[in-house]
Amino acid sequence: MQNQALTDQFSELCKKSGLKITPQRCAVYGHLMTSRNHPTAVEVYRTVRGRFPNISYDTVNRTLLTFAEIGLVDILQTKGGPRRFDPVMDNHHHFYCVDCGKIIDFTSQHYEDLKIPDRIRAECTVFTQRVVLNGLCPRCRKKKRTP
Repeated sequence: MQNQALTDQFSELCKKSGLKITPQRCAVYGHLMTSRNHPTAVEVYRTVRGRFPNISYDTVNRTLLTFAEIGLVDILQTKGGPRRFDPVMDNHHHFYCVDCGKIIDFTSQHYEDLKIPDRIRAECTVFTQRVVLNGLCPRCRKKKRTP
Protein backbone atom coordinates (compact mmCIF):
# COMPACT_ATOMS: atom_id res chain seq x y z
CA MET A 1 0.00 0.00 0.00
CA GLN A 2 1.28 3.47 -0.88
CA ASN A 3 2.11 6.04 1.82
CA GLN A 4 -0.79 8.30 0.76
CA ALA A 5 -3.20 5.36 0.91
CA LEU A 6 -1.95 4.52 4.42
CA THR A 7 -2.33 8.14 5.50
CA ASP A 8 -5.84 8.22 4.08
CA GLN A 9 -6.70 4.94 5.83
CA PHE A 10 -5.33 6.30 9.11
CA SER A 11 -7.32 9.53 8.78
CA GLU A 12 -10.51 7.73 7.80
CA LEU A 13 -10.36 5.23 10.67
CA CYS A 14 -9.57 7.96 13.19
CA LYS A 15 -12.48 10.10 11.99
CA LYS A 16 -14.85 7.13 11.93
CA SER A 17 -13.82 6.27 15.51
CA GLY A 18 -14.08 9.83 16.77
CA LEU A 19 -10.33 10.17 17.37
CA LYS A 20 -8.59 13.48 16.86
CA ILE A 21 -5.66 13.29 14.49
CA THR A 22 -2.88 14.67 16.68
CA PRO A 23 0.80 15.02 15.79
CA GLN A 24 1.62 12.43 18.49
CA ARG A 25 -0.83 9.87 17.07
CA CYS A 26 0.56 10.52 13.60
CA ALA A 27 4.10 9.96 14.91
CA VAL A 28 3.12 6.66 16.57
CA TYR A 29 1.36 5.48 13.42
CA GLY A 30 4.23 6.68 11.23
CA HIS A 31 6.75 4.70 13.28
CA LEU A 32 4.62 1.57 13.04
CA MET A 33 4.29 1.89 9.28
CA THR A 34 8.04 2.22 8.75
CA SER A 35 8.92 -0.57 11.18
CA ARG A 36 8.87 -4.16 10.02
CA ASN A 37 10.03 -5.75 13.25
CA HIS A 38 6.70 -5.82 15.11
CA PRO A 39 7.78 -3.25 17.71
CA THR A 40 6.86 -3.20 21.38
CA ALA A 41 5.29 -0.15 23.01
CA VAL A 42 8.69 0.63 24.57
CA GLU A 43 10.38 0.64 21.15
CA VAL A 44 7.71 2.93 19.71
CA TYR A 45 7.94 5.20 22.76
CA ARG A 46 11.73 5.56 22.46
CA THR A 47 11.44 6.59 18.82
CA VAL A 48 8.47 8.94 19.20
CA ARG A 49 10.03 10.57 22.28
CA GLY A 50 12.79 11.82 19.98
CA ARG A 51 10.25 14.05 18.22
CA PHE A 52 8.00 14.67 21.22
CA PRO A 53 10.19 14.75 24.36
CA ASN A 54 7.20 15.36 26.66
CA ILE A 55 5.19 12.35 25.49
CA SER A 56 4.72 9.67 28.13
CA TYR A 57 5.06 5.93 27.77
CA ASP A 58 1.45 5.60 28.94
CA THR A 59 0.25 7.85 26.10
CA VAL A 60 2.12 5.77 23.52
CA ASN A 61 0.86 2.50 24.99
CA ARG A 62 -2.76 3.71 25.13
CA THR A 63 -2.46 5.03 21.57
CA LEU A 64 -1.25 1.63 20.35
CA LEU A 65 -4.09 -0.14 22.17
CA THR A 66 -6.59 2.31 20.68
CA PHE A 67 -5.15 1.67 17.22
CA ALA A 68 -5.72 -2.04 17.80
CA GLU A 69 -9.32 -1.42 18.89
CA ILE A 70 -10.15 0.49 15.72
CA GLY A 71 -8.39 -1.98 13.42
CA LEU A 72 -5.24 -0.08 12.47
CA VAL A 73 -2.86 -2.65 13.99
CA ASP A 74 -2.91 -6.13 15.42
CA ILE A 75 -1.52 -7.10 18.81
CA LEU A 76 0.79 -10.09 18.91
CA GLN A 77 1.16 -11.85 22.22
CA THR A 78 4.43 -13.71 22.68
CA LYS A 79 5.26 -16.27 25.33
CA GLY A 80 6.55 -14.35 28.32
CA GLY A 81 7.43 -11.33 26.23
CA PRO A 82 5.86 -7.92 25.85
CA ARG A 83 3.00 -7.23 23.46
CA ARG A 84 4.18 -6.57 19.94
CA PHE A 85 2.29 -4.52 17.38
CA ASP A 86 1.79 -5.54 13.76
CA PRO A 87 0.88 -2.78 11.32
CA VAL A 88 0.41 -5.20 8.41
CA MET A 89 -3.30 -5.85 8.28
CA ASP A 90 -3.23 -7.94 5.10
CA ASN A 91 -3.77 -11.63 5.76
CA HIS A 92 -0.46 -13.25 6.71
CA HIS A 93 1.10 -15.59 9.24
CA HIS A 94 4.05 -15.44 11.65
CA PHE A 95 7.18 -17.35 12.49
CA TYR A 96 8.34 -16.60 16.05
CA CYS A 97 11.95 -17.27 17.08
CA VAL A 98 11.85 -18.65 20.62
CA ASP A 99 15.49 -17.64 21.17
CA CYS A 100 15.78 -14.01 20.05
CA GLY A 101 12.08 -13.09 19.75
CA LYS A 102 12.24 -12.12 16.08
CA ILE A 103 8.91 -12.35 14.26
CA ILE A 104 8.92 -13.08 10.54
CA ASP A 105 5.83 -12.48 8.41
CA PHE A 106 4.98 -14.99 5.70
CA THR A 107 2.08 -15.95 3.48
CA SER A 108 0.94 -19.44 2.57
CA GLN A 109 -2.05 -20.39 0.47
CA HIS A 110 -2.06 -23.74 2.27
CA TYR A 111 -2.62 -22.00 5.61
CA GLU A 112 -5.24 -19.70 4.06
CA ASP A 113 -7.18 -22.80 3.03
CA LEU A 114 -7.11 -24.52 6.44
CA LYS A 115 -10.58 -25.68 7.36
CA ILE A 116 -11.94 -24.27 10.59
CA PRO A 117 -13.14 -27.16 12.77
CA ASP A 118 -16.92 -27.67 12.66
CA ARG A 119 -17.28 -27.25 16.44
CA ILE A 120 -15.47 -23.91 16.38
CA ARG A 121 -17.45 -22.73 13.36
CA ALA A 122 -20.74 -23.71 15.09
CA GLU A 123 -19.94 -22.22 18.51
CA CYS A 124 -17.79 -19.21 17.65
CA THR A 125 -17.45 -16.31 15.27
CA VAL A 126 -14.04 -16.33 13.59
CA PHE A 127 -12.74 -12.94 12.42
CA THR A 128 -9.23 -13.84 11.34
CA GLN A 129 -7.24 -16.98 10.83
CA ARG A 130 -3.50 -16.82 11.46
CA VAL A 131 -0.93 -19.51 11.96
CA VAL A 132 2.04 -18.97 14.29
CA LEU A 133 5.07 -21.19 13.90
CA ASN A 134 7.60 -21.33 16.75
CA GLY A 135 11.24 -22.28 16.29
CA LEU A 136 14.70 -20.84 15.65
CA CYS A 137 15.36 -18.15 13.05
CA PRO A 138 18.34 -18.69 10.71
CA ARG A 139 20.70 -16.60 12.89
CA CYS A 140 19.80 -18.41 16.13
CA ARG A 141 19.81 -21.77 14.40
CA LYS A 142 23.34 -21.08 13.19
CA LYS A 143 24.44 -19.98 16.68
CA LYS A 144 23.07 -23.21 18.19
CA ARG A 145 25.16 -25.29 15.76
CA THR A 146 28.34 -23.37 16.51
CA PRO A 147 30.23 -24.85 19.49
